[in-house]
Amino acid sequence: MTAAAPRVAADGLRPPEADGGLAQVFRRRYLLRLLVRRELKARYKGSLLGLGWSYVRPAVHFTVYFYVIGVFMGMDRAVQHFPVYLFSGMVLVNLFTETLHSCTRSVTGNAPLVKKVFLPRELFPVASLLVSLVHFLPGFGILLAASAAYGWRPTPAGLGGAVLAFAIVVVLGLGLGLMCAAVNVYFRDLEQVVDILMIVITWTVPMIYPWTHVRDQAPDWVLDAYLANPLVSAVSLFQRAFWFPGTRQDFAFPPDLYARAAVSLAVAAAVLAAGRLLFARAQRRFAEEL
Repeated sequence: MTAAAPRVAADGLRPPEADGGLAQVFRRRYLLRLLVRRELKARYKGSLLGLGWSYVRPAVHFTVYFYVIGVFMGMDRAVQHFPVYLFSGMVLVNLFTETLHSCTRSVTGNAPLVKKVFLPRELFPVASLLVSLVHFLPGFGILLAASAAYGWRPTPAGLGGAVLAFAIVVVLGLGLGLMCAAVNVYFRDLEQVVDILMIVITWTVPMIYPWTHVRDQAPDWVLDAYLANPLVSAVSLFQRAFWFPGTRQDFAFPPDLYARAAVSLAVAAAVLAAGRLLFARAQRRFAEEL
């Protein structure tokens, strides 16, 4: 028995519900580019610096963390080349947090389009992800320059690990972003919850402290839960790629780092699949709720 084909009207047109899905998003690349440009223009409308804020924000964050954690609390003396260690984790964490934050508001922020025009609603979270990637590039360029200044030399294993870390963050961020975008249409309190999570996430990865602090001071079950966090593997791989080659190379990364990262990518892919399914079911009532 064959599956029923989508209902087709006499004039050959299909109902719009048959055109949703992430695959359709990339078939409508023109619309996606328009949404990305629209979001960038709206975000920097009336701004003197424009995209220059992509440099200012990470610079301010880095300065605060470096002086408070590095200088005042002595982490700069405990971790060799602490500025690169800090920034290599920061650019990746900022990509994840901005993706999650902007995706959560992507549907509600485009309510007029959702209510009046049919297009794949996944376009909005994906456009938010692409805007986050635009903001990621300046920080990544600064990281490359700083790493080279501290004696960084790329290695195949390191670069492969960096690509794996980037994939974990993008896939996990989009998956959670789809979930949050769908739920936020029905429960707007989620925006506040995500804002709080932005603070927590910074302290749950080895960005401003080495993972060995958790190993040495926390119970074993806490360490296991800590290392199970996909972002921990992603940040460690980025540090392994851009910070570690310029050091004495006596730092011990978490055990089985690449194997853990592969599992993290699989978990991120599962989260993306779940997020896509939840979004597809929830979007049927988006127009009504908005």
